[in-house]
Amino acid sequence: MIMLPFPSSVLAGHANSNGQWAKINATKKHREDAKSATQSYFGTAPKVPDGDIVITVTFYPPNDLGDRINFPNRMKPYFDGIADALKVNDKRFLPVFRFMDPEKPGRVEVEIGT
Repeated sequence: MIMLPFPSSVLAGHANSNGQWAKINATKKHREDAKSATQSYFGTAPKVPDGDIVITVTFYPPNDLGDRINFPNRMKPYFDGIADALKVNDKRFLPVFRFMDPEKPGRVEVEIGT
């Protein structure tokens, strides 16, 4: 299982007031974090199935303030980083989202192929 920090609200689709550079920097950091975590978990030569890749994402938000509808939108940089590490196009991902009760400090657990 790949464990990642809960994605920043800066990445939400409606987060326009945060400024362009804040979103660009957050996107780059989240993508690199996901790539690094995926490589740590799978190594540099991961074995991936043919066809669709089921990717189960379990959200543990840090508090009750977020909007579940926006949580998956914040995952795009993470999906890109995971795809980079797996050396696949993220269009193959078939995501399944699970939403859990808040836990400090918040996290996202990603399972590949389950």
